[in-house]
Amino acid sequence: DCRHLGRDFILEKLHQIHEEGMTYANVDLTKEPIPIRPGMHYQMGGLKTDVDGRCWDKLGGDWGGVQGLFAAGEAACVSLHGGNRLGANSLLDTVVFGRRSGVAAAAFAKDAAASGIPLPGDAVQSQEEERINALLARNGTGDRVAGMRLEMGEAMNEHLAVFRNEEGMQTAFEKIKELQQRYGSVSVKNSGKIYNTSLIFALELGFMLDCAESIVSGAIQRKESRGAHTRTDFPDRNDDEWLKHILVYYQDDGEPRTSTLPVVITRWEPQIRVY
Repeated sequence: DCRHLGRDFILEKLHQIHEEGMTYANVDLTKEPIPIRPGMHYQMGGLKTDVDGRCWDKLGGDWGGVQGLFAAGEAACVSLHGGNRLGANSLLDTVVFGRRSGVAAAAFAKDAAASGIPLPGDAVQSQEEERINALLARNGTGDRVAGMRLEMGEAMNEHLAVFRNEEGMQTAFEKIKELQQRYGSVSVKNSGKIYNTSLIFALELGFMLDCAESIVSGAIQRKESRGAHTRTDFPDRNDDEWLKHILVYYQDDGEPRTSTLPVVITRWEPQIRVY
């Protein structure tokens, strides 16, 4: 509520926020309070990688992964952050591990053929082209992308926002599975093949549903509170049982598989974050 600041001050000093309030909430900041809510700022998970951005365990260890795939930045989990992302770590994450990943990926690509490492070929590209063409060819009677995305967002915001519990997360999991099923008939109005943003949104929705499913699966398994994961049914942090990473794997049957990895502690012991 900024009304006590006066109209002139708001329009001079908070001009952009005033405009955004009108644009996104139809609220005049000079006359009424503006609604606020938490929003996702940064991923504290992502594709499991080593310090060179590899998304597979080159030592043949416990976490497996996808050979030939590299990731860095918000897409990756090195893991630099833990349950809370520290301020300015995103720049460190991008600059340091972005470079390391680029160097390692280039070296891998150069050596792959000589080493006889099997890589995806033309068949994978053809399969993906067939999937996209089938999506564009649907008759338009299925669910709309925007509506499904809204349903997904509402379910995640209601049950996996700041506070979570078992019942709510199970409800969200069932909703995500329902949306994944319906996604198989989602349609795209624009059938063009040149800069088709409707197609991009449809493809992104599939990825977002997979991401949502992995978030819910990991949150249900972690029966404690840690960092941004706060469970009202398990309010305390439990290092004895849950000082570990949770990995979520895709399986051909469509059901996620989870496993854990121990946290490697070097110079700094994890501390409870207090204010």
